[in-house]
Amino acid sequence: MQRFIIEMGMGNDLHGADYTKAAARAIEDALRHSSIPLFGALGLGHDAMRVQVTVAVQAPEAVDCAALADRLPRGHAEVRAVFGGLNVTNPDNGEVTVIAQAAVEAFLPPQG
Repeated sequence: MQRFIIEMGMGNDLHGADYTKAAARAIEDALRHSSIPLFGALGLGHDAMRVQVTVAVQAPEAVDCAALADRLPRGHAEVRAVFGGLNVTNPDNGEVTVIAQAAVEAFLPPQG
């Protein structure tokens, strides 16, 4: 498979400290930057595409990767969570803002 696109996004959960929600928003941010006219131009179906998503948060074990993969609109999706992102604590009330980063990569078989 050859990578033909990579998009990056950022998302957050301001009040709930929900890592999956922040990761979902980061993925949505990356997808909003993408338009892939390649499929129509080449007559390819979206099912030929493999989508690999990496999300980075401070608590990767708290991310529901399967739920995120189910939300991706095209291709065969895989989501993995890794350590990264950022937690910011409000010094006035201790509330944590979760900031996630996402990289969305799309792959197709070689188009020789």
